[in-house]
This record gives sequence, C-alpha cells and structure tokens, in this order.
Amino acid sequence: KNTDIGITFTDFGMIDTTTIKQYSIRNKAGMKVSVLNYGGTITEILVPDRKGNFEKIVLGFPTLEGYLGENNPYFGALIGRYANRISSAAFSLDGQQYKLQANNNGNTLHGGNKGFDKVIWDVKIESDSSLRMMYDSPDGEEGFPGNLHVEVVFTLGSKNSLTLDYTATTDKATPVNLTSHAYFNLSAGKSSTILDHELQLFTERITEVDDYLLPTGKFMEVFGTAFDFLKARSIGRDMGQVRGGYDHNF
Repeated sequence: KNTDIGITFTDFGMIDTTTIKQYSIRNKAGMKVSVLNYGGTITEILVPDRKGNFEKIVLGFPTLEGYLGENNPYFGALIGRYANRISSAAFSLDGQQYKLQANNNGNTLHGGNKGFDKVIWDVKIESDSSLRMMYDSPDGEEGFPGNLHVEVVFTLGSKNSLTLDYTATTDKATPVNLTSHAYFNLSAGKSSTILDHELQLFTERITEVDDYLLPTGKFMEVFGTAFDFLKARSIGRDMGQVRGGYDHNF
C-alpha cells in the first residue's frame, strides 16, 4: 500500500549554493512521476505493466552530476526558448536581425548554450496531483528578444495519464517553441532499442528538413511514406528508409 500518494520532494544535489530538489507525484494506482526543478527534468516515470509490475520507462541519470555533464542528451528536460534548430544562429523579425548562440554546427539548438534545460525553475505545488514550474527569461537571454514568462504544469491523472500544459507570455515578439525531451523505453530497459514499440501519431504532415536537420520551411504529407503513423505500427518497420532515422517534427 502506498503511503505517499500526492506530492513529495527530496534534495537531489547542489548547484553552487542552490539546492536542487526532486518532486515526485504519485497517484492511487501507484504510478509515479519525478521532476527536478533543474531544467524541469523528468527523471522517472514509474508505471505498471499488464501484470501489475512497476517499472521505469524513461531514460535518465541516477545523480545530478549526470544531468550536469557534457554527455547529457537533454534527458527529460524542458526545452526552450526554441526546441530544434535555428539556422546560422540568427533570425530576422519585424525588420530586425537577432544573433543567437551557436551551439550546434553553427546553428542554435534547443535554445542555445544555456537553454531552459539548464536553468532552475520556480515550483508551486498546485494540488496532490499537479505541479507548476515557472521561469522568467529576460530580454536578450541567449540573444532572444523580449521578457518571456513560461509556465509548465505537470499533472498526473488517476488513470495513469501524464499531461504537460505549457503557457508563455512575452512583452515583445519572439519565437517560442517549447517541449519536453523525455526518452521513452516502454520495455523498462529489457530491450535495448524501441524499434519494436508500436507508435500512433494523429498527424498528417511533417516539417521537411535538409541534410543538417534544419527545417526547409516546407510541409510534407506523410500518407504512404515512412512517416505515416496514422495507424499504429512499429517504429522500426520503415525507419531504414529514413537517412539517420526519425528526427523530425510531426
């Protein structure tokens, strides 16, 4: 029997003089989701399989040092101001040119050198099943215009659903593209790949990308292609047709 239904938190390490905390939400069914205030990082999703055994289904590190290290591929983190790549680390908006931090082959990836994955978020416990993360990104941070206030609400449902709700407000026009960068493996590590996982995506188009994975600005219909997941099928079935595998916006 679970005695810690609701939200609990523990210390997860230190950055300078700031204590990093791990918040855990657990529902009556026993599902548990853990999130750090560092990067809004999902460190653990614990769910029951069909036999009722609880297993971890997202990838991550056991300690804070792993998340701070150079080999962290954005495990579980909130990404912003702009998920994905911005070509040549620059853009023009309303007639003004903005130069960003180049951190990926001369382009900007996932918000720059210090994206939202590397900041400490303010946390408010909304209820026994809901956690609100807040961050104020100042005008000019990583080169982006405008003061941007971001809030992400993590909610664990009674029927083992996890919902992330994002809102952002700004005092100046600015690009915003927010996501969570969780890596799922529903076999709980029993399988080394997810190629046998079945996936269904209710989406009819992808953003076409070039050889450097930069969006070309064109939309491509998925019907009958290796990107057609309108009906559930295994991730690996047609992936060999996609050079470099799936790294696309649906």
